[in-house]
Amino acid sequence: MYIKTTRHIKITVVPVYLTEQSDPAERHYVWAYTIQMENMGSETVQLLNRYWHITDATGAVQEVRGPGVVGEQPVLQVGNAYQYTSGAALRTPSGIMTGKYEMTTQQGERFFVDIPTFSLDSPDQVNRPN
Repeated sequence: MYIKTTRHIKITVVPVYLTEQSDPAERHYVWAYTIQMENMGSETVQLLNRYWHITDATGAVQEVRGPGVVGEQPVLQVGNAYQYTSGAALRTPSGIMTGKYEMTTQQGERFFVDIPTFSLDSPDQVNRPN
């Protein structure tokens, strides 16, 4: 479990390797990750956009940008949480993901919330660098 709080928004990430969807012989490794966002602040916020920086074991980078998460732009009332599950695939048995969410307050102030850097490790990884 990986946790980071930025501006009273707590982000928790739990990655899981998906053996049944992975095929090491074809260099195809798949993970699911569940993210929970908790609004521990004093104002309602909405998630607008996401940015991911994904690095595999060879140093190859993928960047993903777009509106919302899993087709939604959730509103987080004070004290509430939102959770979703998504996935990532790599051509190596390990990697690292990190990113940011762009949020807005009800007054229109935009700010970024850091997603904690988290490790993607498969049982096929001999040395776990992450």
